[in-house]
Amino acid sequence: MYANDELGYSGLNRHWPQRPLSDSAGFGIRAFLHLSWWCAVMVVVLATFTAVSAQTMILIPMDLTQTDHLKAYGVVYRVLQRGRKVEWLLNYRGGSFLFPPEQQAVRDCNLNGVAFQTVGPDDVVQIRSTVEKNNMESVMLERATKVAVYAPPTADPWDDAVRLVLDYAGIKYDVLWDKEVMQGKLSQYDWLHLHHEDFTGQYGKFYASYQSQPWYQKDVRINTKTAAELGFKKVSKMDLAIVELIRHYVADGGMLFAMCSATDTPDIAWAARNTDICSAVFDGDGIDPAYASKLDFAGCLAFENFSVITDPLVYEHSDIDTYTEATVRGPDVYFSLFDFSAKYDPVPCMLVQDHVGLVKEFLGQNCGFRRTKVKKDVLALGEVVNTEELKYIHGNFGKGTFTFLGGHDPEDYAHRVGDPPTDLSLHKNSPGYRLILNNVLFPAAEKKPLKT
Repeated sequence: MYANDELGYSGLNRHWPQRPLSDSAGFGIRAFLHLSWWCAVMVVVLATFTAVSAQTMILIPMDLTQTDHLKAYGVVYRVLQRGRKVEWLLNYRGGSFLFPPEQQAVRDCNLNGVAFQTVGPDDVVQIRSTVEKNNMESVMLERATKVAVYAPPTADPWDDAVRLVLDYAGIKYDVLWDKEVMQGKLSQYDWLHLHHEDFTGQYGKFYASYQSQPWYQKDVRINTKTAAELGFKKVSKMDLAIVELIRHYVADGGMLFAMCSATDTPDIAWAARNTDICSAVFDGDGIDPAYASKLDFAGCLAFENFSVITDPLVYEHSDIDTYTEATVRGPDVYFSLFDFSAKYDPVPCMLVQDHVGLVKEFLGQNCGFRRTKVKKDVLALGEVVNTEELKYIHGNFGKGTFTFLGGHDPEDYAHRVGDPPTDLSLHKNSPGYRLILNNVLFPAAEKKPLKT
């Protein structure tokens, strides 16, 4: 027999008739109270879970509402550096970014003039629904890309668009050159950038216009000295060895990005690996008279069946380049970015994320790529419509990838030797520079199995 007070809940039966409780009745009340306690606990747990799963998020929009597209990439990169993950919402508002609240990121956005929004649980649900129902996809960025830039120690009289935008966005990188590459240091990096380098041993083919300039003469001296120190008789042989190591880097899973003359000269050097295409003004001996028949395109990354231009007085390496036609068309030309399925082709979709579909043309020693010289398995990302020019291409090589963007500076149509560097604070929303930064984030993406 149990009195109410013995149950420890004396107030429970305050309005019940006062009568003795049977053993079974006492057990039932205890069970009921125990169950009620567990239900209360579960309500709290479920409420907490719901709050976590549908929490407030930070959205960095990348459409026309964004105040500084370029620095937005830097904010995202630093979030990844701190060990946090970021969702890249492909095709949603220009390729926006979504991640859990973080005070440092908010401060970073405010300091750098990057527009952001705090979105509540209902907004997050709506965003995910929009992404699911349209040609959009959420790709998880998992860690900050380890970036290397291949560049000589000389102070070149031109700027490197990639280094300009990395510096502007605040993305860290290491500079490597021939000695570091020969020491095997490429394997330490996810992403390697090449810009305006000539890998054929012809010093950019600047001989006709700049052979008497101190910067050109210094470039020749440093390259000649480095080749000798590394055990090569000619600069062209050293450059070929560097090309081979870069190819191994990509084949082993590295991601290569190049612009200007660094897009086509590695393949030109590789195709000419069994002959000599350098004039005596570059290497002291003559061109192989039979060089054309000895070109071997097997194993080239992106190009094939091209003709090499060996005249040292002609500022051109091969017929891959569309520079001549581009200059005739003039500056009022745009190239179009291709539209890809975000859900089935996330890689090319990442590479073309932008707030516009048309990007202004810009020249370079290599301005663009002649369609008939691009290998059939290479994917076109951007083109000048109704012309021979592919401006932006991407391909696979072994376990890795390469992406080439023709031209020198996306915000300077005809950037010339000696011109001052572009001030990116005047081009915060540059669609051309955004293409470069897409490539920097690309290696950070979570690797998913293909759906096709």
